[in-house]
Amino acid sequence: MSKKVTKEQIRAFAQSQGLDLVGFANIERFENAPKRMHPASIFPECKTVIAVTRRILRGNWRGIEEGTYWPTYTYYGYHGLLNSFFIPVGVYETACFIEDHGFEAVPYYPGVPETQPPAEPLRPDGVPAQVHLAIRIAGVAAGVGEMGWSKVFMTKKFGPRQRLAAILTDLEVEPDPLLEPNTLCDRCMACVTGCQADAIPHVKDGKTVKIKIEDKEYEWGDVDMGRCTLGYHGGDTQVSPFLHKTFPGLSFDVRKQHVSEDMAYKMCWPRTFGTWRKTAEDPSGYLVEGHAQIAKWGGGAGAGSYGIGGSRGCMRSCFDRIERCDKCDQTFKGGPFIKRDRWLLPCDVPPNPDLAGKACGVPDDTNPTR
Repeated sequence: MSKKVTKEQIRAFAQSQGLDLVGFANIERFENAPKRMHPASIFPECKTVIAVTRRILRGNWRGIEEGTYWPTYTYYGYHGLLNSFFIPVGVYETACFIEDHGFEAVPYYPGVPETQPPAEPLRPDGVPAQVHLAIRIAGVAAGVGEMGWSKVFMTKKFGPRQRLAAILTDLEVEPDPLLEPNTLCDRCMACVTGCQADAIPHVKDGKTVKIKIEDKEYEWGDVDMGRCTLGYHGGDTQVSPFLHKTFPGLSFDVRKQHVSEDMAYKMCWPRTFGTWRKTAEDPSGYLVEGHAQIAKWGGGAGAGSYGIGGSRGCMRSCFDRIERCDKCDQTFKGGPFIKRDRWLLPCDVPPNPDLAGKACGVPDDTNPTR
């Protein structure tokens, strides 16, 4: 096969393999990245980082938004199949396509930098193991999109509705143009209003994170990842009827918690995956049966993760608002995503609770975009 391959040929092939958006960054755009988050720490000869996305179907959130059905989001929109099968197949085939033209290609499954343990380098003067790219920043560097205020990655095509992966290669490719900062996110604060965990600061609070790529500075809210993790992974009674069922009498207001992201994971995951003795009260033996069943159902292809909160503010409130404002290319004939008053459960979980109660006695935002 010919050793010549163009950027557009790679993009077209990747899209033929089901990847929706494809962007290219030169390695120089990562000059400010920490060593344990730098592509060259994985592949020292890397010249180009190819960031790819695959959409999250809008309908994946429908059951959670209506308060009736949880598994679809975990299985099709998160780790179950989207992260662990649908995206990796396209990434692998595209990497094969690049290697067929004589250039090395490293398919990168998006890890999380916070899992990097303290470690010594395996090679003298090297970088410690378990390097993980900041995959959303890689997407920004490749011109695919930008970071929204809530730290969620946004594109013109789908708003916040996509997940990312990457390919590192020694093929030198002209980089795609960077998006101008604030091209997609106009700081409307719908994510702040919609986040029941109070994890996203308001722009007026001045709590931000900033990065610089070439001559452009990107900025987003400094999200409280402890509260975010509790809200997403089943530690928030406002968005989990399964906690109400399992722990009648529990009183837990996620908005009052001050915990690290790691501590929040330790509060949620053992309770989801853990078991206890089987009793008449809990015949399944799971600590929280509803969470455990979703995690099992969404754990195909070695996924091993789950989502309970369904990104109420940062995803659902965000794309509902930008679709209403015609700031998203993909539109839907059925109209806005949020069609009915939004539900939240009480923070207190009395025996036989009325699940129609308001969160902690505070009225819900219903739909702030109307």
